[in-house]
Amino acid sequence: MSTSPKRDVFANLARVGTALSSPTRIEFLELLAQAERSVEQLATLTGTTVANTSQHLQKLRQAGLIIGRKEGLYVFYRLAGDEVVEMLSAMSRVGEAYVAEVERIVRLYFTSKDELEPIPAKELLDRARKGLVTVLDVRPPEEFAAGHVPGAINIPIHELEKRIKELPRRREVIAYCRGPYCLMSYDAVSVLRKKGLKARRLEDGMPEWRAAGMPVE
Repeated sequence: MSTSPKRDVFANLARVGTALSSPTRIEFLELLAQAERSVEQLATLTGTTVANTSQHLQKLRQAGLIIGRKEGLYVFYRLAGDEVVEMLSAMSRVGEAYVAEVERIVRLYFTSKDELEPIPAKELLDRARKGLVTVLDVRPPEEFAAGHVPGAINIPIHELEKRIKELPRRREVIAYCRGPYCLMSYDAVSVLRKKGLKARRLEDGMPEWRAAGMPVE
């Protein structure tokens, strides 16, 4: 402890910044925002070795961003709270506003994929409650089971083309996935439009929906 409490706080906040200095660790946070996962599951999803995954997770845990629990031989991790999601969202906004390369990537690879404005969370909830839209969750089943938009239909993106008949054709489909940089919802909207359905994306993903205090099933 130094003689300056303010500097002590800043020093500990810097640990959070250090934990976020790896793109792999940020990806782990995105995945853990969907559902609790084991070290082995995270390693498989990201193509990282189990040893490296464990090291990355320890840094995130030391910074207070994730919480772990042991079950038999396995350790499972989850986010410490919705504040972590809010922090990642704030990072995204700052990056898009002030980091030229981030703005360029978003413009070239995301905005160009779908130039229609995505639907905000509150508008989607209102329209879904009135039965005006079909809400489509294109994440894997285990993520859907951990929490989803009320009334959403789960069709993982790789199954969408062969299961598209399960969707009502007379209602607009609103697709969502893991977050603002998740391409699954973009791909889903593209598939749906090619099949003649009216489709748009949710503005963000499931973690942001939950962090905003919206209802979750």
